Amino acid sequence: FKCLPRVGPHGEWSPSEAEVAGRVDLRDVPGVRVFSVDPPGCKDIDDALHVRRLGPGRIEAGVHIADVTHFVPAGGGIDAEARFRGTSVYLVQKRIDMLPSLLTTDLCSLRGEVDRLAFSVVWELDDDANILDVRFHRSVIRSVAAMTYADAQRRIDDASDGSDLARDLRSMRDLARKLKARRAAAGALALASPEVRFELDSETHEPIDVRMYELKETNSMVEEMMLLANCSVAAKIHAHYPSCSLLRRHPAPHPSNFESLRKVAAALGFQLQCESNKALAESLDTMEVPGNPMANKLLRILATRAMSQAVYFASGDVASSADFEHYGLAAPIYTHFTSPIRRYADVVVHRLLAACLGIAPLPEDLSAASSVTDIAQGINHRHRM
Repeated sequence: FKCLPRVGPHGEWSPSEAEVAGRVDLRDVPGVRVFSVDPPGCKDIDDALHVRRLGPGRIEAGVHIADVTHFVPAGGGIDAEARFRGTSVYLVQKRIDMLPSLLTTDLCSLRGEVDRLAFSVVWELDDDANILDVRFHRSVIRSVAAMTYADAQRRIDDASDGSDLARDLRSMRDLARKLKARRAAAGALALASPEVRFELDSETHEPIDVRMYELKETNSMVEEMMLLANCSVAAKIHAHYPSCSLLRRHPAPHPSNFESLRKVAAALGFQLQCESNKALAESLDTMEVPGNPMANKLLRILATRAMSQAVYFASGDVASSADFEHYGLAAPIYTHFTSPIRRYADVVVHRLLAACLGIAPLPEDLSAASSVTDIAQGINHRHRM
């Protein structure tokens, strides 16, 4: 812990001039309002967003991710422990962090109205959400608002809210809708994995109620931007490090995995098509039972259970880039970049990206495919536990 920055008596901290030097300073750029949207009670805020109009037919969108590797040098004690843990673990009553709480909920957390260090992906797009350009850089940001999904949704839906932030949220929503539609057209799956939330007794901390977690369009908005960032970073690091990039793939399920789904679909009068992810997605879309809205959800739950497990891998371990595909997302190449506070894979990817941009040297343990394979296998093992 000696390598962690010193903070004030009340935990106050801001980056020094030396830490800001060499970064893109987004704190006072005209039209750039960085904001975050997360679940209620979230303290480890990994990601923030911005969007602004550049001119007729041109829009800029940015994803800003906590710059964890600035505080966690490769090979140090905190890095070794984070690699061992692999991920943060979220329980009903508590969270077991991958990193020290000073980092997870404070120095790295992109909280509102404080200066924070970030690693940014910024795109220029046209009005149809086609990418015209993409840039990667380390940055310093000051989020203007840390919102919950419900807060952001209310701002979007409130027609009387003409604030700059509300307009930004609506622009980001519109962009995300186009990105999602394009993924769906490519064969991305809309599966179902119901989430529940527990209400705990304030004194005993025993569960007293359980409710379904209600997803809003702002959930999808943030998800689409994170997926776009992960795909862009994956392509960037693989172009520079074709044999030692840490990527994530989702193999196509074995046909026998669909037997339960096929039987239930047949009982409801449907014939399942699952020759490809696109065929499966289109088939699920047609399986609507009049008067029974839960039928389609059940079928999507069964489809989720039929999926193979997504895994991390070193790019040099896979013979053909055709086998990099993420089946569920219909993405030809994918990685994890957007949650370095809680996933060690993202920490590794941040180091690879920094190295290919010439910001920092490539750590020795990432310079060979065999070393990256060891890391990937360790993280995969933790996820299976």
